[in-house]
Amino acid sequence: MAANFIPVEEAKKLIRQHTNTLSPVWLPLQKASGLVSSADIFAAIDIPSYPQSSMDGYAISFAGWQKNKTLTIEGESAAGTHEPISLVPEKAVRIFTGAPVPAGADTVVMQEKTKTENGLLIIEDKNLETGLNVRPKGSEIKAGELALSKHSVLTPPAIGFLAGLGTTEVNVYPSPRISIIITGNELQEPGEPLEYGQVYESNSYALKSALQQLGIYNIYVFRADDTLEILTDKLNSALHQSDVVLLTGGASVGDYDFVLQAAANCGVETIFHKIKQRPGKPLFFGKQENKLVFGLPGNPASVITCFYEYVSPALAQLSNKTFSLQKLYVPLAKPFKKAAGLTHFLKGYYDGKTVSALHAQESYRLSSFANANCLVQIEEDTTQLKEGDIVEIHLLP
Repeated sequence: MAANFIPVEEAKKLIRQHTNTLSPVWLPLQKASGLVSSADIFAAIDIPSYPQSSMDGYAISFAGWQKNKTLTIEGESAAGTHEPISLVPEKAVRIFTGAPVPAGADTVVMQEKTKTENGLLIIEDKNLETGLNVRPKGSEIKAGELALSKHSVLTPPAIGFLAGLGTTEVNVYPSPRISIIITGNELQEPGEPLEYGQVYESNSYALKSALQQLGIYNIYVFRADDTLEILTDKLNSALHQSDVVLLTGGASVGDYDFVLQAAANCGVETIFHKIKQRPGKPLFFGKQENKLVFGLPGNPASVITCFYEYVSPALAQLSNKTFSLQKLYVPLAKPFKKAAGLTHFLKGYYDGKTVSALHAQESYRLSSFANANCLVQIEEDTTQLKEGDIVEIHLLP
């Protein structure tokens, strides 16, 4: 193996070392789902902001009921009531879930444990006690308390919690802006007639889908002919408007592979080029200031493998997230042989007990990848595995 080829783990380490978290930004709450907060968030109000009923029933004074046993029903408190009402010990107020508990009341008895006769309330709850079915003011959170700590992921429940506090915008680490540059004169758009020597372009479709699966939607797609001048121009444009550029094709050593020279022309520093792996051996990684450039191989299976193994963790790191494919160590369903020298990432299917390497492992073939749910990592020095040998698999999202 040539000296400039680096091992898989070294490549991953270099990517981590050269990836810096993006600067935080303010975003509307509804656009922050899945992102990470960059600062502690404190409650501006009490939740609930008033004593609140947790049941449909009747609001009472517990001491008043113990004294009088039957209470006169007078008035009603429904959710959304704007006018505060008060209750005297001899009375009960009809109340509904979420409604304010009247001043003077301290307990709500659920309607299933009552009966009414001639405007009087008779309570049939042997377990009734003071404060039952009342949510005290500030019982969820009090004004000034920590609502969400720094570096919290804004999950749907977190978004709902902050909205309930009246929050309209949050300071978060943003999702990166991505440019995809598709190279190759042989590529044709799906839906157009396919001429001799052409193939349909699929890499941008797979990459956009993978990015959207990660919650990234700020994506630009460029097409570049196989000339150094055009590729340099497209890469320059992409670098100006993106945090990460993904090029597909042109990273090998053929007469029409211009990624390395175009990157150099744009001031991109080469961090590494070529990894001791299959598929995806000619992977390129470079950096222009804080912007990342990945030169992905052109073959579709190589593109997707490199995206999941190398690009996805870097994208997460930019947004201050932690991401890695879930690793499991499971028995191999069938024997496998390979030559030493390259780490293999095999398209596999894990059935919950064993993993099988699928057919069609060549880097240009996606039919097996469409049915895969994991990648099987076979270390570079391993040459032979028997049925039942334990292997490392990476579950796909």
